[in-house]
Amino acid sequence: MNRTVAIVGRPNVGKSRLFNRLARKRISIVHDQPGITRDVISAEVEDGHYTLLDTGGLGYKGEDTPARLTAASEAQVDFAMATAALILFVVDGLSGVSALDEKIAAMLRRSRKKVRLVVNKADFDDEKIQLDDIYRLGLGEPLRVSAEHGRGEADLRDAILAELGPAPGDDSDEAEAERPLGVCFIGRPNVGKSSLSNRLLQSDRLIVSDVPGTTRDAIELPFQFKGRNGKLYPFRLIDTAGIKAATKLASPVEYFSRLRSLDAIKNTDVVFLVLDAMEGVTQQDKAIAGEAIKEKKPIVIVVNKWDLVHKEFRKGDGVRGYKTEREYREKYEAALFDRLFFTPGAPVVFVSAMSGYEVDRMLNAAVKLNRMLDAKLPTAKLNRTIERLADQNPPPAIGGKRFRVYYATQTGTRPFRIKLFCNREEKLTEQYRRYLEAGLVEEFGLNGCPMYFDLVGKEKHEPGTPYSGKEARGIAPTPRWRAGEEQLAADDETHETIED
Repeated sequence: MNRTVAIVGRPNVGKSRLFNRLARKRISIVHDQPGITRDVISAEVEDGHYTLLDTGGLGYKGEDTPARLTAASEAQVDFAMATAALILFVVDGLSGVSALDEKIAAMLRRSRKKVRLVVNKADFDDEKIQLDDIYRLGLGEPLRVSAEHGRGEADLRDAILAELGPAPGDDSDEAEAERPLGVCFIGRPNVGKSSLSNRLLQSDRLIVSDVPGTTRDAIELPFQFKGRNGKLYPFRLIDTAGIKAATKLASPVEYFSRLRSLDAIKNTDVVFLVLDAMEGVTQQDKAIAGEAIKEKKPIVIVVNKWDLVHKEFRKGDGVRGYKTEREYREKYEAALFDRLFFTPGAPVVFVSAMSGYEVDRMLNAAVKLNRMLDAKLPTAKLNRTIERLADQNPPPAIGGKRFRVYYATQTGTRPFRIKLFCNREEKLTEQYRRYLEAGLVEEFGLNGCPMYFDLVGKEKHEPGTPYSGKEARGIAPTPRWRAGEEQLAADDETHETIED
């Protein structure tokens, strides 16, 4: 049963604000500047069991938006209207009906779709609304709302449900369906994130242009992928706006686009960091990867536009002095990990959104990473590994003393949380922390998975505090973290071991 509702109208009538109010989330960017929304944004309205679509303004001819982007945005609106079971046509109650409103109304009447006319910005007495002009649109009784302040919201929700009919009952098979794997593309503007999304969706669902900053909102879309085992995996894909450096944001729109992209990282399971195959790793790529690490998210590094590299080598010109494609790939990967040293073992996939080259490998890497996130690490092996790492490369001495781990145990997954009982938390330097993390990732085959250390140090003895018990007799007590082999074995019995 189709339960899709599309919001349409000319620019700057409050469609995105109305979308956010009905969705009860700040999803679409709201700004007084016309033409902000370009792609179709979707959200699930849980209390009504329907999908809500926000669309770009029809008929926008802004100087800051190239004509090809305007045409692409209107094509997205056509897609939304064709998909929808109900269309909410929004007009501005303050400025009244325009010639463009009349043109859109005529188009909607011809479509023979269910349409409800919504008069927005009705923050004033009804007599101030030019009802004669609104009725002449021929779309029935208008609903008066204020998307900003919530006036008429309940009536609008009731009207939507009346048009859609009762929600279907919960299907038991559907209720037990596998939770979709959330993935998002992050990266600088114009590295091909939307092109990769369209390749996965197998449609031109998102606007693609060589104009940097074409995508402004974080757009969430569902799709399915058939793995190598023939199984269908449900995905939840988020395409984000290119993340610019905070110091290079030129407008409030770019600022809010950046916030939406950073929020998308928090709400996903696996992050695809997209790089440009021809440009290498930039300082901004490093900063963006750092945002994903900050949120403790697993990363798949996606080197896009490999078709351009392949083309250069086929012409015999080479790239940056390298003679073979294999040599260039190896050097690119080595330089990549040299700059992104804080992503130990992250899988690297060289792809082409244009040709589809190796795109399946990218999704297989995400499925594998997601499966690894639930692994249980054997406590005995965990402690032996940390001891071996410390023997191979002792921690630096700080104030005459070295950091020392007495006992380690896993306390959580997604991300991996390891509790380290140690002598002094402050003795663990950031560099040595990364060394231990990389060593554990390599030992347990957790490439690309984030790891978090929770440090528990010895209690410090305050000067002047009297000793008691064994301390008073000069006998050092057995630390609570100094577990023997019997304790390690007991811990292992309660843990599932990770597959080699």
